[in-house]
Amino acid sequence: MVTVHHRHATIDGHSVAYREAGGENSRQVLLLHGAPASSFMFRDLIPLLAKSYHVIAPDYLGFGLSDAPPVEEFDYTFDHLTDSIASLLGAVGFDDYAVY
Repeated sequence: MVTVHHRHATIDGHSVAYREAGGENSRQVLLLHGAPASSFMFRDLIPLLAKSYHVIAPDYLGFGLSDAPPVEEFDYTFDHLTDSIASLLGAVGFDDYAVY
């Protein structure tokens, strides 16, 4: 049985939620959800991939279990969402990964 961890990281003062599973020394896979969705959409896929890969599925700011700062605090553009996910990946040591 694979354990899927539900974690949070503070990125630029905001809590970003993510699901993580698999061996830390395994090849890395990043699962990015669409809109309007969250990492919940990967709940069945993560355990399957985690048998062979280190998997992370984040919730973008404003989605799922991540913070939803007001628009006065966060500019909800693809560029800013990308920056927050890139910061998350750096914080958790994801540096050589495949994207799904």
